[in-house]
Amino acid sequence: MRLEFKVVGLDCAEEVAILKKALARREGIADLNFDVLNAKMIVTCEGVSADQITHWVQDGGLKAVLWKEREKLEEGAFWSRYGRLFTTIISGIFLVLAVYFHLRGSPVSDRLYFMAMVFGAYFVIPKAYLALKSFQPDMNLLMLIAMAGAIAINEWFEGATVAFLFSVAILLEHWSLERARKAVSALMDLSPTIAHVIDKGDARVEEVQVGDRILVRPGEKVPLDGIIEEGATSINQSPITGESIPIQKKEGDEVFAGTLNEDGAFECRVTKGANDTTLARIIHLVEEAQAKRASSQQWVEKFAKIYTPIMICIAILVAIVPPLLFGSGWDMWLYRALVILVIACPCALVISNPVSIVSGMTAAARKGVLIKGGMFLEMPSKLRALALDKTGTLTYGRPEVHRVIPLSGHTEEELLMRAAALETPSEHPIARAILSYAKKKNIQIKRAEDFQITQGKGAEGTFQGTRYWIGSHRFMHEMKQETPEIHEMALELEDAGHSIIAIGNERHICGLISVADKPRAQIRQVLQQIKKAGVEWIVMLTGDNKPAAEAIGGLAGVDEAQSELLPEDKVKAVEYLKGKWETVAMIGDGINDAPAMAATSFGISMGAMGTDAAIETSDIVLMSDDLSLVPWLIHHSRRSVRTIQQNILFALAMKSIFLVLAIVGLASLWMAIAADTGAALVVIFNGLRLLRPVK
Repeated sequence: MRLEFKVVGLDCAEEVAILKKALARREGIADLNFDVLNAKMIVTCEGVSADQITHWVQDGGLKAVLWKEREKLEEGAFWSRYGRLFTTIISGIFLVLAVYFHLRGSPVSDRLYFMAMVFGAYFVIPKAYLALKSFQPDMNLLMLIAMAGAIAINEWFEGATVAFLFSVAILLEHWSLERARKAVSALMDLSPTIAHVIDKGDARVEEVQVGDRILVRPGEKVPLDGIIEEGATSINQSPITGESIPIQKKEGDEVFAGTLNEDGAFECRVTKGANDTTLARIIHLVEEAQAKRASSQQWVEKFAKIYTPIMICIAILVAIVPPLLFGSGWDMWLYRALVILVIACPCALVISNPVSIVSGMTAAARKGVLIKGGMFLEMPSKLRALALDKTGTLTYGRPEVHRVIPLSGHTEEELLMRAAALETPSEHPIARAILSYAKKKNIQIKRAEDFQITQGKGAEGTFQGTRYWIGSHRFMHEMKQETPEIHEMALELEDAGHSIIAIGNERHICGLISVADKPRAQIRQVLQQIKKAGVEWIVMLTGDNKPAAEAIGGLAGVDEAQSELLPEDKVKAVEYLKGKWETVAMIGDGINDAPAMAATSFGISMGAMGTDAAIETSDIVLMSDDLSLVPWLIHHSRRSVRTIQQNILFALAMKSIFLVLAIVGLASLWMAIAADTGAALVVIFNGLRLLRPVK
């Protein structure tokens, strides 16, 4: 059972650590995932009620409600939205007043410094208490200890400055997450809330049923996914696919929620509810993608877990060893220890990753590339070998019938009737091509009975009382009915780059149908760009015959073309590539290539060929079926990884420098917190740079 909760105050790694400690070892809890961006906790459990989980969360010092009931928490929306800004401003005002009276020698300055600390630490104190209660030392506890220590040694100015600057740091962290949250929320604003339902009038999109007919006027956004039944227009699909050029749509074409109808009114039949549209699924996946954490993110969390206790131990040693061994002043070394505690705050280090990763994934979604987790944002940067499916990937996936060759005394009409009957249940592009051709020839199509698929080869079924089979040249050969004449005829067509579909029964072969698909425009140039981006080996994997595969492979310019592969053969080919090249990706249509995609380092789907299946089966989706996005993806991945590495190195460098300065007495408390706040600001803005569009 999967339960989702809204957790009040869940906005950084500290709360995640507390929740894990409160829940992870409880009986019945199988798995925990967190979406810090939306303060969401996802619990996979068995035999545990939602009330029990909220009770355990409360024991940990936090509050949670079921996600669907999160509106209950909106009562304090003003304070949750502006509270940090308010307390930071008040803390700053008290600090300025305290400095003014301090310079005038007034004793009231200490009280003003104390008030600056109270307001500066308003959001720190509860979290520090939780950290102490759960024996999980974090940056909030470090700051509180530093403030208390400053008061103990009568350094009121230093303590108040620490409180104010750390409050600024918290405000910046909250602001950066809000900025990333708004970038994702902007996707939600794409879809209108009202639909014009024919014969029913205007209705909220949540109330529109699958099967209802809706009217979309020029200039309006499409409210729900559907199929056009009347009218024609051009649609700007950039919110879904990233394509900047409007696409012509006519009767029978699919339209997506959130896309813009430009110049023609049309009526369409709704195919998906408001919560199941392609746009809704994209938003959902982007929101939850943080559950699949990048390797750098996992490293930072593990590092921070051991780093904070170590720094506390170093601070304790600095505070007591020199006075005990060398007779130095306790105040001086206690002060230096407090500086080390402030420096130890891993704020910039912890915040650098989620901001960069969410920004990188959101920028990709705007481009029409859906990345389903931080780990898959990083992987393209290491890509060395690429496997591609042929049909629908290197080609348009819209094969057309070129020749129909009746044999054994049958007519073209009989052959097409039997082929259409056997191909009716199939969604394969070749099956659709045969059915489309049969309709053009006005063939009456009746579905075959007792239909049975032979995976990767063909199918069988009963039509008009006779058992027929249909399949590839390889399947025809296995049926042991191929004559030398038919074999030569098939080879001649295959040499021309055609795929052969044979139809037969238990007595003889009824005929052949040749089908051919066109390679995508500029495919050779696109593969060259992928090579320039750093991919060393490109291989085409297809179930088609060898001549057809070699013809397309030669036009596309792949390094290797493997043909006549069953799904399990593709898996073996991918495993071999992984053994040789380590990081390997597979690009396919997301349905037939699912086993091979699962065997690769990560799978990339051509989204427009079959959006639902593509989103479900792959790790990255090209929503516009545009392979030229692959080199962009590789460069974007490297840019994202480079940004994350820059942030980590910068944060660690700042810590190291100020640690040395603190030990030798050249760094003060306010200098340390200013440096930490500055580092947090630098890594936040560096991470948010990924939101800027880059060609």
